[in-house]
Amino acid sequence: MATPVLRDPNFDRTVIFMLEHGEEGALGVVINRPSELPVAGTIDEWAGVAAAPTKVFIGGPVAPSSVIALAAADPDIFSDGWSPIFGPVGTVDLDGDPNDVPGLRSVRMFAGYAGWQAGQLEGELLSDSWFVIDTSIDDILDPEPDTLWWRVLGRQPGAIGRLRNYPSDPWVN
Repeated sequence: MATPVLRDPNFDRTVIFMLEHGEEGALGVVINRPSELPVAGTIDEWAGVAAAPTKVFIGGPVAPSSVIALAAADPDIFSDGWSPIFGPVGTVDLDGDPNDVPGLRSVRMFAGYAGWQAGQLEGELLSDSWFVIDTSIDDILDPEPDTLWWRVLGRQPGAIGRLRNYPSDPWVN
């Protein structure tokens, strides 16, 4: 998640769920930035299982016209349209039918993603731009994404947890 010193407007106070991190780089989606675009009327086939708030989320600045979908489903039932990542959360193929994903509970769509080239994220970690925090299943499809950054910080121990009180603009404090 973004530290308070990261002022890039694409990532200011964001919580990112990392989907991939390896030698070639990293890829994740911002899980706390709903757009104004409703799922209904955009991806109608999946609107009935969209997690609240039922908006398409801004997943990041890379490839904003592409969509990545995360879904909560039964992790013990495998299907061609769903690939587990973390517990009951996985990616889902939006070209398929939601009825073809056994145990599907909810889905969230992300326009674009956050991406880093090889070594880029590691450099940003060294410059204190990001905290690496264990993911809670509940965070990924949280129904109140606008306050997620503060709540995730608030449950961290020590100095990191106290940063939830960090003002948006320290000069106004």
